[in-house]
Amino acid sequence: MKEDKELQMPTHVTIIMDGNGRWAKKQGKVRLFGHNVGVESVRACCEYAVEHGIKYLSLFAFSEENWGRPQAEIDGLMSLMVKSMVAELPVFLKQNVKFRVIGNRTALPADVVEGIEKTESATACNTGLNLIVMLSYSGKWDILQAAKRYAEDMLDAGKRVDVDERGFEKYLSTYGIPDPDLMIRTSGEQRLSNYMLWQCAYTEFYFTPVLWPDFRKVDFELAIRSFNERERRYGKVE
Repeated sequence: MKEDKELQMPTHVTIIMDGNGRWAKKQGKVRLFGHNVGVESVRACCEYAVEHGIKYLSLFAFSEENWGRPQAEIDGLMSLMVKSMVAELPVFLKQNVKFRVIGNRTALPADVVEGIEKTESATACNTGLNLIVMLSYSGKWDILQAAKRYAEDMLDAGKRVDVDERGFEKYLSTYGIPDPDLMIRTSGEQRLSNYMLWQCAYTEFYFTPVLWPDFRKVDFELAIRSFNERERRYGKVE
């Protein structure tokens, strides 16, 4: 096993935070209890990223498909989002964390959007960790809205506007953010679940059976160690 000083940190780590409901069920609790405990895992991962100089940490918090869950759970998750932003803002400011939310905001409750805008504005000038929460997000939605924006530009120009891969990326909601180097998914599931379909084309995947509420710094480091053992060729031959 490599020593800590030899570990190379990825620029962008993204995490699919899975297993809150199953964790709560094991405790004999309702699903929302798992989501609440999962906030501690978010704090641990943010601390690890800050301590080790990771520049971008994105977290898949709520997918567009999740709107099909029971309303009580949705309401609880939205309330938890607002409370967490209020509680963590002083920490973000102290640790120089820049906070951002990406997703379809038209579907979000007004108080959630207000909380997002306040937290984003308050941390806009921070230059440390970029913490990105993917809320009401899906990969297909992202590509579709990008295609619509591209089509609108063609209509405005009155003619066909040629665009290559790099040019199309400016229409994605993640424009300006490096594609993830490492994607971590907890709970043992091994799929993307409609997450960052474009951006994860050459991302390294790491799957762990650890349920999200139990995920801590030691688990994060195991993922980083696994990433350090990968050889990234991007389709080329060395």
